[in-house]
Amino acid sequence: MSNDLPTPNSAAAEPTDARQLASLPTTKVARAARFAKTGLKVGANYVKHYAKRAAGGTSETAELHAANAAELYGALSEMKGSVLKVAQMLAMEKNMLPTAYSDLFAQAQYQSPPLSGPLVTKVLRDAFGRSPSEVFDEFDINARQAASIGQVHRARKDGRDLAVKVQYPGVADSIRSDIRLVKPIALRVLGLDEAQVRPYLEEVETRLLEETNYELELRRGTEIAAECAHIAHLEFPRYYPELSTNRVLTMDWLPGQHLKEFLATDPSQAVRNQLGQALWDFYAFQLHTLHRVHADPHPGNFLLRADDGGTVGVLDFGCVKEIPADVYQLFTALLTPETLADEARLADLLTQAGVLRPEDAPTRREFYLRTMQASLELVGRPFRQATFDFGDPAYMAALYQLGDDLMQQPELRQQREPRGSEHFIYLNRTYVGLYALLTELRASVQTGVVVAG
Repeated sequence: MSNDLPTPNSAAAEPTDARQLASLPTTKVARAARFAKTGLKVGANYVKHYAKRAAGGTSETAELHAANAAELYGALSEMKGSVLKVAQMLAMEKNMLPTAYSDLFAQAQYQSPPLSGPLVTKVLRDAFGRSPSEVFDEFDINARQAASIGQVHRARKDGRDLAVKVQYPGVADSIRSDIRLVKPIALRVLGLDEAQVRPYLEEVETRLLEETNYELELRRGTEIAAECAHIAHLEFPRYYPELSTNRVLTMDWLPGQHLKEFLATDPSQAVRNQLGQALWDFYAFQLHTLHRVHADPHPGNFLLRADDGGTVGVLDFGCVKEIPADVYQLFTALLTPETLADEARLADLLTQAGVLRPEDAPTRREFYLRTMQASLELVGRPFRQATFDFGDPAYMAALYQLGDDLMQQPELRQQREPRGSEHFIYLNRTYVGLYALLTELRASVQTGVVVAG
């Protein structure tokens, strides 16, 4: 038996500890109480901060952010599910949060506090009617990774190294109630109308619910892996339906390192470029041929290694965005040089996308046209050049500066109406994540100029 894969002793691992099971809030009441507790602590931190300053002491804003970030991350990690997934998504938006929040929330991409061994055993017993040691030849009761929806354990069966993803209890049932719990607070704070945000909330809720359906993930992962098998330097795990259920997903254990650990090995520029090219080609084929994309491209979902000049292992097909034909046409048309050069064409496409509205006053219409033209010119550059260097610090500085400039625009800060197609939520998220990966790799890629007009 491998020391790396200890098989849990049945007497020690199988009984259920009620106190450990109770530590994960799964009911609507319990989760609402946890939200309230966090809100009180965050409020208390603000009181201490301003009281200290009023008394003539020094209380740095950075200290306040650090204290509140720790409290929020602790609560989100404990609650898991949709709220932790939102933290993970926010961590991908480099300029959206203070550093204390983004740095801590980024842990959700790799590691959050795992479930206890007894609870893991209970989940597998509920799924298969047998303990982990009866289902697998070897099963490491200690999670190798724990994230927002589930955690991953290493196992062996019939000589194969396996990854077993175990979903947190109550996650699927909590998503709708979490959104309903947070929605009135968000609407009140942001001054939004529920009817206006409904399509966006429904889009997010649909994707989150799909992520809890491991049978759907198994099917999508198998299909997309087969469709993308021709793309060089990619690797996909094989899935095992006989060892999977709607809440447990078993697949091959892929070798490799996550981005941060891989970059610490100081890979050559040639390896960085090949890895970046594989990622670009993967997403280009999905977007332009499959019209559906792996829409969760955070670093925790890829395993990198220098083998064969650079190989990318692709994980987690829980979040896949199906792109309607009209949305694909609109998304790609907005990126062409012809659109940027033709203000009337741009205005027509932005109207189709719901960014411009017939009732807009001329000043507001002009503002959105000017803002979107500048944004599309910058963000769409990789789509319009045969080769693009994501390691160019000037480009990333320009992107960050654009974000800062937009946040300072009074028109946007005062805007209380969400605009644009709800389908763009996950399309934008996909490319924000891809750009972030390619930037960290400092990769130069051949883009193919796929939207040349």
